[in-house]
Amino acid sequence: MNADLHCHSYYSDGLLSPSDVMRRAHAHGVELATLSDHDETAGVPEAHDTALELGMRFVSGVEVSVTWGDDQTIHVIGLGIDIYNHALSDGLEAVRGGREARALRIGDELAKVGIVGAYDGAMRHARNPALISRSHFARYIVECGLAKDVKSVFNAWLGRGLPGYIPHQWATLEQCVSWINGAGGVAVVAHPGRYWMEPKVMESFLGEFKELGGRGIEVLSSSHRPEKVEIFADYARRFGFLASRASDFHAPGESWTDLGKLPSLPPDLKPVWSELL
Repeated sequence: MNADLHCHSYYSDGLLSPSDVMRRAHAHGVELATLSDHDETAGVPEAHDTALELGMRFVSGVEVSVTWGDDQTIHVIGLGIDIYNHALSDGLEAVRGGREARALRIGDELAKVGIVGAYDGAMRHARNPALISRSHFARYIVECGLAKDVKSVFNAWLGRGLPGYIPHQWATLEQCVSWINGAGGVAVVAHPGRYWMEPKVMESFLGEFKELGGRGIEVLSSSHRPEKVEIFADYARRFGFLASRASDFHAPGESWTDLGKLPSLPPDLKPVWSELL
């Protein structure tokens, strides 16, 4: 199945409306889609209705920001959630509450390295100021002609350890998995290849995730080269995780991989959608 279970709309840091994301997914042959905006589910009803109109299957989703270990930011996808579950809604609202304060600090730090007006510029790119993110800063910096694309901005200014990177206390892993499970969903580790973890630390994280009730891992992600796919396929086997397939699409020409364009999962892995449909 051409399933794509991680993408974003302008309700968080994507550029397209939920409907346009689903139309693009359909045009690229996606049969099962989700919308997983950062800490926000407001776009899910629109995406759901459009997907069904187009004849696609759809599961509701969200990408929850988590702080784990030594200030490591982790993202966990909740698939098949009840977006009206009160504990989940309240938890996501609490997580969103810290974004504006962090954005002000990012703007201050970027000003110190000569990028002036970054906070106001990023705000112009954020449809919802409560969900301002590093991607909005990146688009402003590209707009200023200081970098050729968003990826270059993250590599030069916004990645971990760089001038515009500001750590923040998000949800705990226990809170996140509890919210997702309580809302009837399946918790899936997003793009694990992007985290700065030695193998022993990754094993510790995945063990804790499973113990708390986490059930899946993105084996196929736009940020996973073939060697990473093999690594995380092996983790899926060892921990008994369901395997997900996810482009992490944000915008045309901006994302590492377009909707529906990933290869197939290794055939011996159990796909996460077997538990969702």
